[in-house]
Amino acid sequence: MSALPHSGKATTPRAVARVERARLARPNGWWGMAIFVATEATLFGTILGTYFYLRFNNLHWPPPGVPEPKLTLPLVLTAILVSTSVPVQLSVSAAARGQLPRARAALLFAAVLQAGYLGMQLHLFVHDVHEFPPSGSAYSSIYFTMLGAHHLHVFVGILLTLWILIRTASGLTSYRMNGLRATAFYWHFVNVLALCVLGTQLSPLA
Repeated sequence: MSALPHSGKATTPRAVARVERARLARPNGWWGMAIFVATEATLFGTILGTYFYLRFNNLHWPPPGVPEPKLTLPLVLTAILVSTSVPVQLSVSAAARGQLPRARAALLFAAVLQAGYLGMQLHLFVHDVHEFPPSGSAYSSIYFTMLGAHHLHVFVGILLTLWILIRTASGLTSYRMNGLRATAFYWHFVNVLALCVLGTQLSPLA
């Protein structure tokens, strides 16, 4: 049996699978993404904290003239986005076993759903801007800040997914495997964040 290749020399799906089976710790790329996610979680903690601070210091929330948030469509769209964590994680598992075609198919499926979610959310975002502009009240200002920041993170996640799909088109290496793991970590964070944003968005209905 041949010796286990160094992770930097694992340039085939089979070699990558052997490295993944022998791995004892998270790769550096995963930890780098974890640190980035921690900073973004702090950012959104500040945004959500500001939302509730403003809410508890205003008698009417949302203010008169601003429609209450819709319930059904945000729930459906968020469920679709959160569900993409499943194919993203399946992609990681398949790649770790050296099954690159399955990994890419699962990742592509997730990207299509994520892009559909973002397209629909941007349509709703523009519609809401015309209904109650961000400058109209404290509610509309923090509302659009929160949703805009989240949509930006979804867009970045789609770019990461497309980048991994392009890179793995020529094969799977250990470095690309690490990139896939980091991308999956990011998407799990974004999907947890989507639940937090949804709960905050719908909180006036409680």
